[in-house]
Formats: sequence, C-alpha cells, structure tokens
Amino acid sequence: MPDPIHQFDLHRIFNLNLGGWDVSFTNSALFMLIAVLLTWAFFMMATQARALVPGRLQSVAEVAHDFVAGMVRDSMGKEGMKFFPFVFALFIFIFVCNMLGIIPGAFTVTSHIVVTAALAAIVFLTVLVVGFAKNGLRFFKLFVPSGVPIVILPLVTMIEIISFLSRPISHSVRLFANMLAGHITLKVFGGFVVMLLAAGSSAAVLAPLPLLMAVAITALEVLVAFLQAYVFAMLTCMYLNDALHPGGH
Repeated sequence: MPDPIHQFDLHRIFNLNLGGWDVSFTNSALFMLIAVLLTWAFFMMATQARALVPGRLQSVAEVAHDFVAGMVRDSMGKEGMKFFPFVFALFIFIFVCNMLGIIPGAFTVTSHIVVTAALAAIVFLTVLVVGFAKNGLRFFKLFVPSGVPIVILPLVTMIEIISFLSRPISHSVRLFANMLAGHITLKVFGGFVVMLLAAGSSAAVLAPLPLLMAVAITALEVLVAFLQAYVFAMLTCMYLNDALHPGGH
C-alpha cells in the first residue's frame, strides 16, 4: 500500500535564509505561486476584450464576480461591498489551490494547517481592526446579546467570548480537515488498485471496484473544492458583518 501521507510532505526547492529565519522556497510556496499566476492570467485574458456580449472566459469571470458579490451583499449589505476585493481574493485563491490539488502529482496547499491557519488569522485580525476602527469600544457589544436576562448574562457573555476566540480555529480546521481527509481517501483507493493489479490475475479482477471508487471520490473532491472555498468566504462575510454591526445579532 503506497503511503497516503507522503503526498503532503514539504520539499525544499531551494534554500533561503533571511536574518536567521528559514524562508526556503518549497513545493507549497510553488503551488501557491502557481495559483496566483493562473488566477492573474485567467482574469487578464477574460477581461481583455470587455465585450458587451461576453465570450466564454468573460462569462466565467462575470459569473464568479457576481456570485461573490451577491454573497457579500446578502451577508453585509451595500456597506460591506468595500470588502468585496478581500473576500473575492480569498474565495478564488482557495478554490484554485483546491482544484490544483486534484491534479495527479500536484500538491494540495490547503491540506496544510499552517496555510489555512494563516488565512484564518488574516480574517480574524481584519475583523478586529475593522470592528474597533468603526465602532470603538462599542465593538464589545458583540459579546453582550440583546434581550438576555441579567441573571444569565455573564454566562452568555463568556460563551460569546470563547466562541469568538475559537473562530480562527474552526475557520482553519474545517478547510484543512476536509482537504486532508479527501486526498487521503483518494490515495488509499488508488493504492488498492495498484495492490490488486500486482497481486495476480485472480485479484486483478477486483481492481475495477476501487478504481470506480477513486473516480467517484475525485468527482466528489471537485465539489468539495468549491464548497470549502464557498464556506470559507461565507464565514468571512459573516465575521465581517459582526465587525460592521456588532449589536445586530
């Protein structure tokens, strides 16, 4: 059975040290760079013509734009549209990284907790900065829900604070765990195919079964790649809405 964890190993492409910090260029950094370059190239080509009757690439770009814009508008209102570039960049980056990971032999960037945790930390810090910049100390109203009886208010406030501080954890682990589990499962079924074929003619008859499962899981992973990017972006919108309207919930 091929090792299903080996696909997540980090490999240095070239070593780099800055001021005592190891900032070597790895396969993870390479695929993040590829994701950024692919996204840039796609939108450059898609928006080059800016035709009144859009072609295929422009149609895809417009659908992606309208989809995220609708998500932002529905979650935060018109005031939240100033955060559209931020949410759109997160959605597209995560989606492209997820899709690149499905390609055989490619590296799944979002299967590493350090990457998803960094993205979640950026969102968390943005929420804090926006919340205090816009509301000042009134941002703490987020932890004091309206209509709660005074008797249980301290308990509810404590729960709200713990829930708020755990957001980066749940935000990052959800994406990381789904991508990790899906690719491990895919690797396991792929390993079954190789083992059955190598075992001889009698066992090789069963090889199509795990092969069909691998194909089905690959199709499922395409859906998961989109859903996890959507969920991450949607949660980002909800957290930013709390920063804009801390007493609204």
